[in-house]
Amino acid sequence: MSNALYLTAAEYDRMVACGAFEGLNRKVELIRGQILTMNPAGPIHDDYIGYLTDWSVRSSDPTKVRIQVQTGMNLDELDSRPEPDLFWVKQGRYLSRHPTGTDTLLVIEVADSSLKNDRTAKSDLYAEAGVLEYWVVDVDGKCIYVMREVAADKHYGWQRTVHAGDTLTPLAEPNAVLDVADLLGVQL
Repeated sequence: MSNALYLTAAEYDRMVACGAFEGLNRKVELIRGQILTMNPAGPIHDDYIGYLTDWSVRSSDPTKVRIQVQTGMNLDELDSRPEPDLFWVKQGRYLSRHPTGTDTLLVIEVADSSLKNDRTAKSDLYAEAGVLEYWVVDVDGKCIYVMREVAADKHYGWQRTVHAGDTLTPLAEPNAVLDVADLLGVQL
């Protein structure tokens, strides 16, 4: 009989620091104590991340918001080190630690092969960590799932689906308007 090995965030950090994952031909992240592999990104996934990065930089106030792209989050209390596709954090330097859930203003995941996990496990993780707003861009469904307002039960209490033809504005930047059709490459 074998049992899964669960790691604390501190144990995972020590493994990273000593090079335990160097030479792997895949990316990994720690989610609730488990080391999970991430699927390789395809061209649509990369294009959407590039688009969202450009839009985020143009649309946010650099004195208040810092844009992070495929870097780690520090969710020690949940034994997790997710690496969202893109996230907005409070402006500042993070030299001695990754941003935490309470540092994070918006997380965006692009889902072309990870939709179920992004809409369930990751949604629960980000809500429990106190992330104010979470978007899942559904590549195949050509829509964005928007989650806000962490409820007392640590789930997002407000959810909406936006489609091509809609616009979307993050809570952290009321003047930023995302044209969903343009992101998705949909002609109206």
